[in-house]
Amino acid sequence: MVSVKKVQNKKDLSRFIDFPYRLYSGDKNYVPELRIMQKETLNKKKNPFFKHADADYFIALNEDGKVVGRIGAITNQVYVDHWKENFGFFGFFDTEDDKEIVKALFDAVIEWLKGKGVKGFYGPVSPSTNDTCGTLIDGFDTPPYIMMTHNKDYYDKLLLGYGLQKKVDLISYSLFEEKIPERMIRLSENIEKRLESQGITIRQADFKNIKDEVPKLRYIYNKAWEDNWGFMPMTIEEFDLLVKELKFITSPELVYIVEDKGEPVAFSVSLPDVNEILIKIRNGRLFPFNFLKLIRFKKKVTRMRVLTLGIIEKYRKTGIDACLYIKTTKGGASMGYHKGEASWILETNVAMNRALETMNGKPYKKFRIYKYTFENNK
Repeated sequence: MVSVKKVQNKKDLSRFIDFPYRLYSGDKNYVPELRIMQKETLNKKKNPFFKHADADYFIALNEDGKVVGRIGAITNQVYVDHWKENFGFFGFFDTEDDKEIVKALFDAVIEWLKGKGVKGFYGPVSPSTNDTCGTLIDGFDTPPYIMMTHNKDYYDKLLLGYGLQKKVDLISYSLFEEKIPERMIRLSENIEKRLESQGITIRQADFKNIKDEVPKLRYIYNKAWEDNWGFMPMTIEEFDLLVKELKFITSPELVYIVEDKGEPVAFSVSLPDVNEILIKIRNGRLFPFNFLKLIRFKKKVTRMRVLTLGIIEKYRKTGIDACLYIKTTKGGASMGYHKGEASWILETNVAMNRALETMNGKPYKKFRIYKYTFENNK
């Protein structure tokens, strides 16, 4: 017999956060999240996401009172306003391999979301598509890169078994394992010269004046992806927090801004894969000693993730993407990152998938976003 309890106090929250460490204790490819970061994400008073969103968290308990699953139910007014679709979300989903647990968790989510008046939900997003999202369905044999998910291989079966349906798959590409063709390097150099003749320049982000750069980055971010399914515009507070967190991890050699006569039109951000360090911090706790491992990570990391590459529609098909990939590759190599990943890419984003294949990118992981509509599941 499985029961579900809503997280209502610090003890419940601690059990909610603790569960994955036990569930994945024997999985060598699981990268534990830092507990301090999880608390910040889930905190409705501190996370600016919750100024336009709401959520409740649930834990599933067996007859002995042991936690055997967890889930979050989420509403997001920014999504509703942008897409004109009154849907909610689920996230922070983890469970033992038991359909009874899954049923109990999703029954609780559906009851909560129906109480909010929505017509269905997507997920997993934790808590939005601007954070970690998707259920891994292919590529379980390697650890995830920074800000990417890893889960048990039975999740897809359980979710489909409950009645969720595929909405869209997300693809991760392995980069740099094969040398980038010389013709691509020469082509990108010629493209950059042509762009410069038109007043379009590519430069590293100025970390010393990051406050001046942030509005440009946010403008491109909210403009470049506005038509991609699942995109959720970021508020000023959300974007400022993201930049603050990423600035600690990345370097100017991995962040590029493209401008047309001073106007921002594209950018790319790549991150050293700090998961290479976090995978060794099995309990997710920084103190008392693990903090030292983290602050020295740049000397030990060997790979990076192309987190985002966005181009405003007017400037697509100009070769800017190829230039950014080549510059990122060179910048990463100068810092000792000779292996990388570009993720995640919507399976429906034909142009970006083709561009990555041209760069010798190899699809090697796939993640799934699910949909559940109340009207179709009465």
